[in-house]
Parts: sequence; structure tokens; C-alpha cells
Amino acid sequence: MVGALDRALLPRGVVRAPFSQFGLWVSGWLVVLAIGAYAMYLCLAEGLFHTNMDNRYVFGLWIFLDLAVIALGAGAFFTGFLLYVMRKQELKAVINSAVVIGLVCYSGAMAILAVDVGQPLRAWFTYWHPNAHSMLAEVTFCITCYLIVLLIEYIPMLLKNRRLRNISGVLVFEYQLHKLMVVFALIGTLLSFFHQGSLGGLFGVLRGRPFAFREGFGIWPSTFFLFILSAMAVGPSFIALTTALVEKISRRRLVSSEVYETLARISGKMLILYVLLKAVDTLLWINQTAPASGFPAHRFYEHGQFGTWILFSEIVLFGLLPALVLTHAPWRARRPLMLAAAAAACAGVVLNRFVLTIQTLALPTMPFDRLLTYMPSWQEYAAFGAVLAYGVLVYSFSFRYFNLFPQERELARLRYAQSSQQEA
Repeated sequence: MVGALDRALLPRGVVRAPFSQFGLWVSGWLVVLAIGAYAMYLCLAEGLFHTNMDNRYVFGLWIFLDLAVIALGAGAFFTGFLLYVMRKQELKAVINSAVVIGLVCYSGAMAILAVDVGQPLRAWFTYWHPNAHSMLAEVTFCITCYLIVLLIEYIPMLLKNRRLRNISGVLVFEYQLHKLMVVFALIGTLLSFFHQGSLGGLFGVLRGRPFAFREGFGIWPSTFFLFILSAMAVGPSFIALTTALVEKISRRRLVSSEVYETLARISGKMLILYVLLKAVDTLLWINQTAPASGFPAHRFYEHGQFGTWILFSEIVLFGLLPALVLTHAPWRARRPLMLAAAAAACAGVVLNRFVLTIQTLALPTMPFDRLLTYMPSWQEYAAFGAVLAYGVLVYSFSFRYFNLFPQERELARLRYAQSSQQEA
């Protein structure tokens, strides 16, 4: 009975793993989700003493990974902008996947933030009593609104399921909704532009943290713009990586080489711009901002775990080198090298978020201060593991029952035709 229902829900013209195999895949992630849900329950029901954060170390594993996930999820808004506004039609092959990735990244980030607040009965205070002078208030509203936009963009995929298309009126509603995707793409771009920038601007205005503080343009610190650029730079790389991973797991060719080429080229160009501005920002901070705060820049790198190697890794190893690979056509054409560069670019933005959250709080800001140490508790690891499992489950079900990759059937037919010609 379950197998028959499963086959009835599968998209036409695609091959998926047997339901028993899919069930084993899902069950493993459900265990991870259950353990994480229990950890979340402990934090919400008994308090945040289950974590290793305190009044001095308020940004721990959750905030660091939230910032990283939101940056990687930027592929959703940037891909939509490139497709609907810039008319990069080849990206139509991955727009559905980008929307699902954005949806799980943003909804997962909101879920972990709800646990991080620690008082679920007062969570609504964020919306009803916002601090109008706080960048986090703007971030909260933008992320919430963009999550609603992603849910709206997800609906057409749901309505294209062949069982739902038999319901009267679904086709009309899906068609009308599809015509509005340009509007939602623009709204999503605007919302993401501001909340990505404000997340970076939050650290740039911390005058009490000379390591993170930056001078700016007008009212915006330079980190405001660097966060936007870094998210836009790695978004296409993350889409390429996840697509290649799904192809590997499903053993199916899902998109053409042209799609990978476009994603890599755009990501490389944006990454070059980001690395250039990041280098200029770092030089200005070393020579002007840090000395003006009374701290020579080298003082921030006297601690072994946060030595100058971390700055070199962020800008050169995970910034400049992958940017050169992604912008150089012969290197980009070699799929393993291109994917390695895309992974390095994503690692670079994750390292950047680590530096601005963990390293910024760990470094002493007074001569009598010591280096702060912090190790997450098992509840923190498990809670974020639950978010990861949730994302994998949503994506797995979406891939199995919805047409995430429109080129999949066309490529399968082409491969079948080529094999028939070779046999003939």
C-alpha cells in the first residue's frame, strides 16, 4: 500500500531509489532530528544553562553556524535575481533546488534562534517591542519576511505534483502564482540585501571590540557591504556543490555542464570583487582603525589559536585561490577542480563568520583581560544537528516527490537516445 502510494506521488519520467532504500536514508536522519529535538527541549524547558554560553560569551556555536547557514543560503535570492531579473535562463535548471535550500537554511536558522532566545513565551517581544535602534530588529523582520517569500516560492513546486494537479483549480492557481515570481524575486533580493548587510554591520559598530570595529561609508560600517558581497559570491558555489552532491547520491545527471559553468563563473567574479574589497578593508583596519583604538593590529594575533594564519587562510587560501580557479575558464572546465574551488569558497565564508563571532568575543579588549575560552555543550551540537537533519529531510522529500531539476528528464532521454544509437 505504501509502495503504491509512493509510486503514485513520484514525478513522471524520473527514476528514484526504491522506497525501502529511501526509508533507510530517512530513518537515520530522523534519529539525529530526535536527539536534537530533545536537546532543544532541555534548553527551552529548563534554561540555557545547558549550553556553555554565558553573559560574556553570548555568541557561541549557534550564532556562528546561523550566520554561516544564512550566507550559504543566499544562493536562493541571488539565483532568483539572476534568473528573473538578469535573464540568466540557464539557471532555471537549479532555481527550484535553490529555493528549497534557501527555505531550509532560513527556517532552520529561525528555529535555532528561537532556542537561543531561551524564553519561548517572550519570543513575540521581538516583533511587538522591537528596539528600533538595533540592527538585529531589522534582521529579525527581514528574515521573517523573506522566509514567507520562500514559502510562497515553494508552493508552485508543491502544486506541480501530479496528484495535486488533478484537483480542480490547482493548475490555474499555480500558473497565476508563477507569473508573480519576478515580483517575489525582487522582494526577496531587497530583503536579503538588507538583512545580510545588517548582520555584518552589527559587528562593525562594536566600538568596544576593536578587532571587529570598522569605519564605514555614511552610517554603514564596511562589514555591512562585505557580508552582502561574500554571501552573493558563495551562493552560486553552494548551489553547484549541492547539485553535484545530489547527482552523486542519486546517481543521476540532473543539470547540464552549462549550468555548472554559469554558476562557477558568476561566483568567481563576485569572489574576486569580495577578496579585493576585503583586502582593502583589512589594510585600512591594520594601518588606521586598530591603531586609533589603541591596539596595534599584531596584538590580536598573538594567541596561537588565532594567529595570522587564520587571516591568511580567509583571504588567500579560501578567497583568492578559489576565485582564480573559478574565473579561469580552462581550470573551471575541469569539474573536480571547479567543485574543490567552490568548496574552498564556501569554507572561506564560514571561516569569516567564525572570525567575527567566536574570535571577536574570545580576544581580550583590556590590558588586564584574558583570552576567553569556549567549548559548546552536547546540547548545542545536537540542536544544530537537528537543524541539519531537518534540512536534509526537507530536501530529500522535495527531491523525491517534486521536480526540483527540470532538465533531469531531458538529460535522461538524451542519454537513452545516445545509448540506443551506440547499440544500433
